Amino acid sequence: MNAAPRRDGLPELLAREWDVLIVGGGITGAGILLEAARRGLKALLVEQRDFAWGTSSRSSKLVHGGLRYLKQGQFAMTRESVHERVALLADAAGLVETQGFAFGDYIGRKPGRRQFMLGLAIYDMMAGRRARRYVDAADFAMLAPHINRDGLRGGMLYQDAKTDDARLVLRVLQEARRHGGAAVNYLGVESLLREGGQVLGATLNDGVGGARLAVRARLVISATGAWADGLRGQVGAPPKLRPLRGSHLLLPAWRLPLAQAVSLMHPRDGRPVFAYPWEGVTLVGTTDVDHGGQLDNEAAITRGELDYLLAALRWQFPQLALGEADVLATFAGVRPVIDSGRLDPSKEAREHALWLENGLLTVAGGKLTTFRVIALDALRQAAPLLPGWQADVRPRPIFAPVPPLTGQALLLDGEQRVRLQGRYGAAAQALCDAARDGELAQIPGTQTLWAQLRWGARMEDVQHLEDLLLRRTRLGLQLGGGALAIMPRLRAMCQGELGWSDARWDEEQQRYLALWRSHYSLPQGA
Repeated sequence: MNAAPRRDGLPELLAREWDVLIVGGGITGAGILLEAARRGLKALLVEQRDFAWGTSSRSSKLVHGGLRYLKQGQFAMTRESVHERVALLADAAGLVETQGFAFGDYIGRKPGRRQFMLGLAIYDMMAGRRARRYVDAADFAMLAPHINRDGLRGGMLYQDAKTDDARLVLRVLQEARRHGGAAVNYLGVESLLREGGQVLGATLNDGVGGARLAVRARLVISATGAWADGLRGQVGAPPKLRPLRGSHLLLPAWRLPLAQAVSLMHPRDGRPVFAYPWEGVTLVGTTDVDHGGQLDNEAAITRGELDYLLAALRWQFPQLALGEADVLATFAGVRPVIDSGRLDPSKEAREHALWLENGLLTVAGGKLTTFRVIALDALRQAAPLLPGWQADVRPRPIFAPVPPLTGQALLLDGEQRVRLQGRYGAAAQALCDAARDGELAQIPGTQTLWAQLRWGARMEDVQHLEDLLLRRTRLGLQLGGGALAIMPRLRAMCQGELGWSDARWDEEQQRYLALWRSHYSLPQGA
């Protein structure tokens, strides 16, 4: 198992000769690090906040082909996404899982049965399998209980996939480290180093120790997502991105019980909205609005977005009378969409793009599902800039096979073992071995084991309590009040692992709860 570099070893790490410096610790940067390291490049990734802090922990958690993009004629992107979904389901079992979707066919509402089934036929053809079917109103109501039955003629069923996006980033980074890549969080780029107009490194700011450090590399790749125009501005490039915010709700599974994901077109504007079971709760999303806030501040749901999503739920599930009191948590992310000048944010294309500007290679746009495709495209662009390096950039299996678990891990049922292996790879065995009495039990109301908290605190680059509760685990989203009720046991387990004093723990807990109330709860003033 390859652990993270020690913070006190940063000067020596940054003094090495690097082929590639990757800026940005989301799924795009992690994917580039993995594909570069496994092909022999000396690659270093730095992230100014935590790994997956930005868009890659705040997505809709869907690994999908983008069915709605077929309507916009984006066939190539849909085909590419479907192929990557198939690969992730095969290579990341337990982390990427199939999810059935149900879409009601209502009298007078679009898209109708013929149009939707045609789109699903194309979708299935791209995936090389048939997963679609149409059922009558009675069968559909059984599959999706509590739905609105007024005008219901039947419904379409199809399959996509889902994941824990933050854990996917961490698993990719773990695999990259296994191949010799290095990744450091809370290490931000203060300025780019340039000679003769060409970028050849960066001055970095250590967000933990406060030191300013320099690193040089033959090539700098910006994978900073919605923040990319900031670095591009340092080389004189004009802005090209349109930050769009997508906000989501999380409800208790008992309050909105779903076996199938339910997808619908919002009664107000016809945009797609969905609700589906995720990590022991029910996830509802998403909005698609221009984000006017400062990108360095965390995004948060607005009152208008909350009302918008609740209106969709009340229309689709009128019997349940869902309201604000049912919301466990919220989250919002900013998507890095390339600006084409369209008035409607939802009609902006989601393809990725690469720009080489004065030695800075920027990767922007794209989807969670296609991170491997994006990474390989970046390496193709990088090859001419790395004399002497040649490599086969055809896709390889995303993750190495994981050996069967042994020892006390066998106390877990088969589904739990697969789940741990998917999320932790080869480290799953060490996680189970490190568990103390009772820590292989699930935390009530979630699918998370207590042992995952100990492991995250010990081995997964946790610098702040929010890292542990919002990204290493998702307990801050799954449990009411940001997981306040489990804080005493959490402290007993993890304070020693983190090496924090009582004063440090108290400060971190206060800071985390303030963040949760301001950005992960109902909007202020709601």
